[in-house]
Amino acid sequence: MIAITDKAREILKRNCEDKDSFVRISVTSGGCSGMTYNAEIDSTRRDNEKILLSDEEITIVSDDESLPFLEGLSIDYSDDLISAGFRFNNNNNENSCGCGASFSLTGFPELKTSEVVCES
Repeated sequence: MIAITDKAREILKRNCEDKDSFVRISVTSGGCSGMTYNAEIDSTRRDNEKILLSDEEITIVSDDESLPFLEGLSIDYSDDLISAGFRFNNNNNENSCGCGASFSLTGFPELKTSEVVCES
């Protein structure tokens, strides 16, 4: 369902040192193009979450509502000087905003989660 580059895996592994830690990825309504990816490290799973990837290094989970929007997602990490950080790329995205923080897809229902505003 999702792919993760070696560089992103290395950074996530470093940040998930506790054996109970995992990465939660979700999609929320908002941003310039309609939806945005969110990621956080946590150690307590919620009832509606499923494991997307789990191996000896990292575990990634997501909620049921976000799952359809994660098909084809690739997680990368850039360490460039101006905007270092994780990059969420999805070839299924129809559109993304100029800042690259939000996206839209055709043929999917609207999300019913909190709104996030994309700042330029």
